[in-house]
Amino acid sequence: MSGDTSSDCFTADSGLRAGPAEHAGAQFYLVGAGIASLAAAAFLIRDGGVQGQQITLFEESEQLGGALDAAGSPQEGYVARGGRMFERHYVCTFDLFASIPTLDDSKTVTQEMLDWNETMKTSSNARLIRRAERETAPLFGLSERHILTIERLAVEPESMLGRSRIDDQLDASFFKTNFWIMWSTTFALQPWHSAVEFKRYLVRFVHMVAGFNQLHGILRTVYNQYDSMVRPLLKWLSRRGVSFVRGTRVVDLDINDAANELHVERIHYLRDGVAGEISVRPEDRVLVTLGSMTEASSLGAMDLAPPILGKNDGGAWALWAKLAAGRGDFGHPATFADHVDQSRWVSFTTTLYAPDFLRSLIELTGNVPGEGGLITFPDSAWMLSIVVPHQPHFIGQPDDVAVFWGYGLTVGEPGNFVSQPMAACSGREIMTELLGHLGMEADAEKILESALCVPCMMPFITSQFLPREPGDRPDIVPAGARNFAFIGQFCEQPDDVVFTVEYSIRSAQTAVYRLLALEQDPPPVYQGKFDPKVLYNAYRALHDHAA
Repeated sequence: MSGDTSSDCFTADSGLRAGPAEHAGAQFYLVGAGIASLAAAAFLIRDGGVQGQQITLFEESEQLGGALDAAGSPQEGYVARGGRMFERHYVCTFDLFASIPTLDDSKTVTQEMLDWNETMKTSSNARLIRRAERETAPLFGLSERHILTIERLAVEPESMLGRSRIDDQLDASFFKTNFWIMWSTTFALQPWHSAVEFKRYLVRFVHMVAGFNQLHGILRTVYNQYDSMVRPLLKWLSRRGVSFVRGTRVVDLDINDAANELHVERIHYLRDGVAGEISVRPEDRVLVTLGSMTEASSLGAMDLAPPILGKNDGGAWALWAKLAAGRGDFGHPATFADHVDQSRWVSFTTTLYAPDFLRSLIELTGNVPGEGGLITFPDSAWMLSIVVPHQPHFIGQPDDVAVFWGYGLTVGEPGNFVSQPMAACSGREIMTELLGHLGMEADAEKILESALCVPCMMPFITSQFLPREPGDRPDIVPAGARNFAFIGQFCEQPDDVVFTVEYSIRSAQTAVYRLLALEQDPPPVYQGKFDPKVLYNAYRALHDHAA
């Protein structure tokens, strides 16, 4: 059960369960060091009985943790490319982190998060801000036709939706409703994204609809997700001897196809521009993170816009393309990688060295930092949103320094207060636009003097939402695969939703259990659609908050 930290399951200090002995001489090679690979390494040790010394992770960059990153200092400013939403039914996530102690070893990461959210409950008093005025618990504004379409999508088979887009299913008026504005900015969905993914989100989070206009049920970590989750997991893995090989790009795998069985026989890599290879024996295992939603991310500065990079500025998409060439069952990476205009957006992290901005924001929103969750500005041409987390947001952050994060979904349009599109804006220009929507223009000069805003362009951040067909994402263990598996956001897992930590961790747990032939399965995906009370509450909320 998610969140179970009782001693009869496992203990945080040992974190081990009995596992098979037949893999004692095997080596386990993991391509990528995002949360999927880190989770896979933990499951290999905890559930598979594999020794940490048998596990090697290859990471192209110097940073471990993938999209769950955060870095910086009070002097140079802090940066977090993004922040992921959590809720209580992330069963694989809480199962994993119930085995991982916090950095101070006082409790498990799961218990820390559950305890923290009993103290700091999300309840937004300003989910939307229009014309510098907050809207508390805004009505959804749906028409009866909108509601009927949402209900149809929830029950319609995915095969009938095919490659259709969300705006193929709903008319233009829907995308002006508060429901869509709140749903799209919470989950980063766009009208041109996949109707199938929209359907999955409606079904997966049906239990959250009733309190959605105040973000009830959303959970947060004590600090940013790198400090609260990745660092404890890295510490746990390092203590057990797992090897992390940074600055190493895996460029290809030699796969032998004989007698309808597929075996990885060799790993090819580049390190400091020098080619190398590793022989993979039949008893070894290889887990590959396919694609990357943070590939080719670039940072700007207070007076510099981030450059726009592409799929050739990293190795993740190139590796998948090589693996998939001539193999239809390995997916179709071009579906996700070749439409940057439909998958990019800009995030920004602002470090504040004076209290003026936060003071004014607290007065406007009625929420203290950490309590309100996402704030969206529906009038924004950029569809701008911000989150002010509990402070400190970074371990070691000084008391007189604050940090908040934000992003814009529509980055190609000129702003309302600056003339440039968000994609071409510096941190100063982004802050100027934000202060305009907050009605703080009179104090803008003073606030900007004591702020450092770092924008981040992410070309592929919502690529997993793009319209697709069955087969575009491969199975975790493709047919015939004997010693390898695919993990991460771009493998197929029915019933669960991409762009979540849960999806990556579920893929890792599934891959490990199948490759090791363990007689267990990951915890099932929560199915609120079968709970009459959940369905009733969602139905009532949709109608009660209608136009």
